Amino acid sequence: MKPILALVLTAFLPCATIAAGASAEEATTTDTTGWIQPEYKGDLSDFLWHKRPVVVFADSPEDPRFHDQMERLAKRAADLLDRDVVVLTDTDPSARSDLRKKLRPRGFMLVLVGKDGGVKLRKPHPWTVRELTRTIDKFPSRLREVEERRGS
Repeated sequence: MKPILALVLTAFLPCATIAAGASAEEATTTDTTGWIQPEYKGDLSDFLWHKRPVVVFADSPEDPRFHDQMERLAKRAADLLDRDVVVLTDTDPSARSDLRKKLRPRGFMLVLVGKDGGVKLRKPHPWTVRELTRTIDKFPSRLREVEERRGS
């Protein structure tokens, strides 16, 4: 792992800890461990019907767009965790990972995958968490989740 990527990822830990410590009830319903998985080697089917993967691709961990995107995601981690988002990164095009084979990024790319495994959004530039959460909140599955939480 590159030193800069390690530095960026350690910057996320305080945000996750703050989100986890918000309240005892929230801590039991929100899992803050492992919400960012750098250089993920698995398959998207690992998250099917459980999580909404946001995959961040870059040709290098030093890409300024990659750093910008990761900082934006870290600032509002609680909003993403509330929507069952897991962030996967891939900054090594030479590794030819399963994620790259399936999603075929060119340079920097942000990909939002739904719980059903379908690609819902592709963006060639960083997006804010607000833009992501607004998109997620329009999904039928998310609308059902909100209704179920209100009913219980």
